[in-house]
Amino acid sequence: MMNYLVVDKIIKNALIEDIPSEDITTNSIVDTKSISTVELLCKEEGIIAGLEIFKRVFEILGNVEVELYKCDGDRVYPKDKVGFLKGSTRNLLMGERIALNLLQRMSGIATLTNEFVNKIKHTNAKLLDTRKTTPNLRILEKYSVKIGGGCNHRFNLSDGVMLKDNHISAAGGIKNAVELVRKNSSFVRKIEVETESLEMVKEALDAKVDIIMLDNMSLDVAKEAVNLINKKALIEFSGNVELSNIKEIAEIGVDYISVGALTHSAKILDFSMKNLTLI
Repeated sequence: MMNYLVVDKIIKNALIEDIPSEDITTNSIVDTKSISTVELLCKEEGIIAGLEIFKRVFEILGNVEVELYKCDGDRVYPKDKVGFLKGSTRNLLMGERIALNLLQRMSGIATLTNEFVNKIKHTNAKLLDTRKTTPNLRILEKYSVKIGGGCNHRFNLSDGVMLKDNHISAAGGIKNAVELVRKNSSFVRKIEVETESLEMVKEALDAKVDIIMLDNMSLDVAKEAVNLINKKALIEFSGNVELSNIKEIAEIGVDYISVGALTHSAKILDFSMKNLTLI
């Protein structure tokens, strides 16, 4: 569920960054009473995400009506007409770049996510995102992952327990780390432990954790780990996952595969606002 209070804050901060005082170019050539229409066009094939965010930019600026022809999750193609806008020429021009930036970023993430999902759809493995997101844009980027068919991992550090390598070092080992978590956090929270070797997997099993992450393991070692765990815990695979190898990883029987690239390396999906016409 999208938190629109957070979304509005993101959009308003972006508009302030882009228009700290005024749009000098637009205000110099466009009358305050000018009204125009313009089309939102797709330039690449992919999965669209962020249409309501695009629309919200112009709602915040005001005096612009946005009609959308597509829905988030739709596959779009070059030259597709995605939307039609009518209203204040000044606000159309001022909001154009921010609205497109957000739509393009979100659609790029949804498109890349969908490519990964399609590689493993014949298995029971689920694709997860990570916290490797653009600061202050996490809610939009994780939403885009869901639109692309993926699943969300933790939204933040308050959202779940994950004992990573440095946590384990700080606690003096997996056993002590898990004991401290059980002592100091709510019993309703699942505990996930990051492991890098079969020995660490055994320690995690002995501690009876809920989820074991196989981090940066070779496929052969990961297969041994899956057999060792034998459904005593859920299994997440993480590290060096690419479109070229995710199918093999999913087929060894892991429950989840997390991919940071979904949010930190997705290429934008290109859109444009074209054919502005004064009315």
